[in-house]
Amino acid sequence: MWRKSVLRIADDMAPLSCAVVPAHPWIYGLGQTTDSGGYLSPANALTYLAKKLIASGGTGDMIVLMIAENTHDIFMQELNSLASVFPAPAFTQVSRMAKAAAELSAVKMQLPAKAANRLPAAVPLSVPTHRAAMNAQRIASAQLTAEGSTSPEGLQTQIVNFVKVRTDLLTSIGLGLSELKDARANVWAFTYSGDLNAAAIELMKNIPQATAVYTAAMMFTGENLASLEKMINEPGCATRP
Repeated sequence: MWRKSVLRIADDMAPLSCAVVPAHPWIYGLGQTTDSGGYLSPANALTYLAKKLIASGGTGDMIVLMIAENTHDIFMQELNSLASVFPAPAFTQVSRMAKAAAELSAVKMQLPAKAANRLPAAVPLSVPTHRAAMNAQRIASAQLTAEGSTSPEGLQTQIVNFVKVRTDLLTSIGLGLSELKDARANVWAFTYSGDLNAAAIELMKNIPQATAVYTAAMMFTGENLASLEKMINEPGCATRP
């Protein structure tokens, strides 16, 4: 069944393998995309996911995480929170697309038409061959530096620097994990275990935020999604052990 939940990183996360299916306005043939943004109702998003379940069949665990709002600002706020806690490609992609659509709409209203003919703003150039060449140069430079520091004093300095870098890195990792555990995101969550055809039927019952026009959802299916379900928290209810 659907429930309003809070998504956060659990204390004992474990690796898992699963199939992932996104549903958002920019999937061809699913949502409605206009100059002002992308629109998709929860019912249409979930119908799309339910058809995937029925076509696949079988049994297993299934989880759907969904953001559905009536205003673009609240949708973006909730979507950005979700992308920070659970930065799956579909969520981060939708966040970028929705933000870009909103910015484009604002630019069209604010700038004169001739602005479209101007050169774009400068951005860092990043292509595979360029990056490979730069990395090769850095490696060559590091090798030369290492070859020139083989004296006992030089080696001692390198060891001290290594220990410092390692300590700083471990501290940074610890702080990063702490920040991740403190992050929260509000989502509508649906969980089911068993026959996936039955899951498709249950998925369409009591759809939350039925009148929303901004929707992004992601469905996970696999043999065991216990690690992912541990992230779903509902006040007054225990998470899956």
